[in-house]
Amino acid sequence: MTNLANVDHFFVKQKITMMVNRYEIRAALPDGSEGEVLAVAQQKRLAFKEQVTFYADEKRSVPVFSFKARQRIDLAATYDVLDAEGQPIGSFRKEFAKSLLRSSWDLTSPAGVASGTERSQGIAIARRLWETLPFVSDLPSPFVFHFDFTDAQGNVVLSSVRKRSLRDRYEVTVPGGQVDGRLAAAMAVALDALQSR
Repeated sequence: MTNLANVDHFFVKQKITMMVNRYEIRAALPDGSEGEVLAVAQQKRLAFKEQVTFYADEKRSVPVFSFKARQRIDLAATYDVLDAEGQPIGSFRKEFAKSLLRSSWDLTSPAGVASGTERSQGIAIARRLWETLPFVSDLPSPFVFHFDFTDAQGNVVLSSVRKRSLRDRYEVTVPGGQVDGRLAAAMAVALDALQSR
């Protein structure tokens, strides 16, 4: 199995079940199609202290990394990303005040802090209006939204692009491999799993 730490282009696909949200991380092949499963993630719904574990296999028998909140339910919680031995890879947190009209996140890695924001202000506002409608809460969002994370010099270090599909599907790129692929995968899953918080 490929080591996700060194992967700079992959897909994240959500699978919904009764009690948990599951995500598949799949390699991106040179022709743009999906390749092998690199990791499988599982998020329990309605947890008081959010934690998502990523496994090396679809049977979820070998945990390889995870992210978890430092605090219980908190709109501005910091999430630590840890390797299989519990050592830190990086962290991320939602910028709650900045996110009222356009979602914004901070991603911290050994290379420094990168700021991530939705590319389109218009789509950000339309998506919020859509989510307030009572009869669409269980329907997939019709909006395709993108996040770009830039470093202090303005260079893009991570992009997550939502693709049009029945279930949530994202294409993730890490230009120049500047961010550990595990940290990028954790951030991409969080952008889906934690976005409405």
